[in-house]
Parts: sequence; structure tokens; C-alpha cells
Amino acid sequence: MAEASAGAFALSKLSRLENARNAAKPADIDRLLDLYAKLGRDVDDELRAALLDLTKAGSQRGWWHSYRGVLTPVYEDLISLEAEASSVCMWQMGTIPGLLQTGDYAREFIRTTAMSDGVQAKVDALVEVRLARQAVLTRERPVDLWAIIAEAALRVRVKDQGVMREQLSRLLALSQRPNVNVQIMPSDTPPHIGQMGSYTLLGFGDHNDLDVVHTETLTSAVYVEDRT
Repeated sequence: MAEASAGAFALSKLSRLENARNAAKPADIDRLLDLYAKLGRDVDDELRAALLDLTKAGSQRGWWHSYRGVLTPVYEDLISLEAEASSVCMWQMGTIPGLLQTGDYAREFIRTTAMSDGVQAKVDALVEVRLARQAVLTRERPVDLWAIIAEAALRVRVKDQGVMREQLSRLLALSQRPNVNVQIMPSDTPPHIGQMGSYTLLGFGDHNDLDVVHTETLTSAVYVEDRT
């Protein structure tokens, strides 16, 4: 792979691209796709166009860049993927998904799960970010959201009962949108693979080879791109 990549451009440049130190330009993507086609990979015109569109969109500053001092790079990646995705399918065990949260609910959970004083100081900004992410549900071409939520997430007790009442009302209201499908997994459901943890599948239309799974823990997040 290294020798072949050198034919496209210098290995030092390839290394910077692979390690996200430099952003790829459309011309770079074109050259790499030409190389992959010569190596026998399936690179059709539709896939090339989709990748070039993503590259061009990635070069534009998203609204989240104004929160650079607040967001981790991994969180920025999630927001940018949501912005480009055509579908988001998720399984959530313990909380209402961020794309469906109210401001007060988001504040309660961000505050109580903060792992450091630094995060505590950013709670208001993080709430703003979480609410801003929800624009993908109401934009001109909204993302299709399919959320499966464990019943336990609906029964969480918070100090102010009005917070949960407002959150459940919002969940009902959003579920009426044609692009939002909300399902509740009953607590008495037999054992299933979802009990191993929450996850989100971000889809990009017909190009399912671009789909990515996002899993998150208390201190880290992982993106899984392996097709299997």
C-alpha cells in the first residue's frame, strides 16, 4: 500500500492526511480514487461524486467550529457526521438521545455526568451545542431518525419532575414528524444484544460503505467503519 500510495503523492503528505493533520482537497481525493481504480478497487462515478461532495463540504466551516474551546475532536467528528448523514439509527439504554432532548433535560444529564470541573464550567455551552445539533431533524432535507430507547430511560427520576414531563412531551411531539421514528423497548424484553451498550449507526444513503457506527462510554468514544 505504501509503495502504491507514493505514486499518488509523497508519503509524508499521505501520512498527514491519514492522521488528520491536513485536510484532503478534492484534487487529492480524485488522485487517490484513480489510484485505487488502477489497483482493482470498485470506484464508480456515483461513489466518486459522493466522496468529492463530502470533501467539499468538509472544507466549509460548520457552526460547531465556533465552539472549538468547548468540544473535543471526537465530539466534533460526531456533529460533522450527523450534519452530512441521510439517516441516523440508534439504540439508547439509559437516556433520551441527544437529538431528542430538551434544554433542561440536557443540562441535567450533562451536569450530573461531567467527569471534571472543566466540563462543569462548560455546561451551558454544551447544552447549546446539543440543541443546535437537532437542526438536522428540521432542515430542508431532514435526516431520517430511527431511535429505539430502553423503557428505563423514560423512568429516570430527576429532582424537578417537570423536566422529565417536558422531555416526554417533546419525545411525543417529535415522534409525529414523518422523518422521526421512536420505539420503546419494554423492560421485560428477553435478553438481547442491545444490553451490551448503546450505539448509533450513521448512514449515507446508497453508499453504505461510508456508514459508520458510533459508540460512546463515560470517558471515550469509538467509530467503527468495518462493514461486518
